Amino acid sequence: MVVDVFEVLLARNAWEKRKLGETNSYFTDGNYGESYPKESELSDKENGVPFLRGSNLRNGELIEDNANYITKEKHAELTSGHLVEDDIVLAVRGSLGALGYVKDENIDWNINSQLAVIRTDKSELSGKFLVQFLLSWRGQKELLSRNTGTALKQLPIKQLKDVPVPIVNLDEQKEIGALFSSIDNLIAATQRRIDALEQAKKALLQRLFDQSWRFKGYSDPWEKRKLGELAKVRTGRAFKSSSFSPNAKYYVVTNKDIGGPQISTHMDGDRIDITNPVDIAKYSLSGRNLLVTMDGVNIGKTAMYSNEDAVLAQRVGRLTSSSLDFVHQITSQKNFLTRMNELSVGNAIKHISLKQISDYAVNVPQQTSERQLIGQTLSLLDNLIAATQSRLSSLELLKKSLLQDLFI
Repeated sequence: MVVDVFEVLLARNAWEKRKLGETNSYFTDGNYGESYPKESELSDKENGVPFLRGSNLRNGELIEDNANYITKEKHAELTSGHLVEDDIVLAVRGSLGALGYVKDENIDWNINSQLAVIRTDKSELSGKFLVQFLLSWRGQKELLSRNTGTALKQLPIKQLKDVPVPIVNLDEQKEIGALFSSIDNLIAATQRRIDALEQAKKALLQRLFDQSWRFKGYSDPWEKRKLGELAKVRTGRAFKSSSFSPNAKYYVVTNKDIGGPQISTHMDGDRIDITNPVDIAKYSLSGRNLLVTMDGVNIGKTAMYSNEDAVLAQRVGRLTSSSLDFVHQITSQKNFLTRMNELSVGNAIKHISLKQISDYAVNVPQQTSERQLIGQTLSLLDNLIAATQSRLSSLELLKKSLLQDLFI
């Protein structure tokens, strides 16, 4: 039914445009809010009231994480900035254009002077509908095009009131708002799942690596070993640029391709043809490989990669091992990245050596089978996090597409 409403609205283009200030809406200028609480006005989370700033607005959601909390006494004193259900909170300074929608009728938070509140009377315009328009490409363009100032951009209430908004009847607004609320709820739930999984992995890493948790049948103390003892550490070849061809078979993987835990197999870059079977066997990235950035700004970054139609360039580290998942977990931790950056040398372009990678030492299980169990367990959790992040990206793309089609 909701989709039919979309199709009818778009087909007949029956939307009236009106300036936001011409609707029955109430605006609280952020100038009347507080900036940052004084030390004496701060409280802990359990006994305080959230005091929001621009960083607490994310994709139409109010995010309480990292919020300041003020005492209930201070909260009662403030006469502006209190939030009620269906309010829209808008960043008019700082994180300009960021938005948050108040879903909960019991909420009564405060905002700082970077924010403003739009409150509709619901007789002709619903906050739930309006926030989706303001989040759309069109809505953001209308908001940001009205900013003033040079070094410090801001969006005055006077300019905000001039933003043209689509007006449809309230029943249609409710249908549209309900659809996007469902998508927003899915996005928020998926993000919470990612956060929970990442916290679970963090806790599991700590328990496994401090040996407070052990797999059944393993009790031997861990021992300090170098990466070079756990994996074969190599690099690629300095291929001549004169041999590159856009239609060649092999993609040449370089340091610029390593920016996250997984490298995409769909990449644009240099390609080369290799016919010598010895070179193919030596530099091909078929099978499972852990790559390490040895040059540039991402020095020490690692990524798992497998592609039989790719070869490795010089100055990219390559680790192979029977316990590669375990080695990956070691090199994915902050300690490895920090150490590689400490060891890096050079002026314009920093670099590390294969020896420095090989000499990195950590405590590890004595038995290969225990290393494999730890690596496989953490890798499964990584895959679950990656799959959930992919779902989140798909939901965000779906919402973006719907917003663009609806409010074009």
